[in-house]
Amino acid sequence: MTNANLKALSDAGVSIWLDDLSRQRITSGNLAQLISEKEVVGVTSNPTIFANALSNAADYNEKVRELAARGAGVDDTVRELTTADVRDAADVFRDVYDRTGGVDGRVSLEVDPRLAHETDKTVAEA
Repeated sequence: MTNANLKALSDAGVSIWLDDLSRQRITSGNLAQLISEKEVVGVTSNPTIFANALSNAADYNEKVRELAARGAGVDDTVRELTTADVRDAADVFRDVYDRTGGVDGRVSLEVDPRLAHETDKTVAEA
């Protein structure tokens, strides 16, 4: 889709979200570029996207080694890494959030799908 088409959608009130998040996208400046050039106003992620990011990037290696040395299990490691990426992405979207009064500029992450049939635990996790 061209920048003009994305701009027209945005001008029509469509919030353009990216369904992909990784540390590399954040640290390389690509996320900021998508915000400024492609009208992206939010990003979402899920366990599959993070699994792909983790398996295909050395950006996480140092932190994974650090967490392993501290004895962190898989769930704690995943939580630490995903939380850091979501927090850092939210920082990149801060201007969008402020400019839109919080309507846009958000970063979402699915609740652990293993809690799908446990309402109370899902609410607590969210």
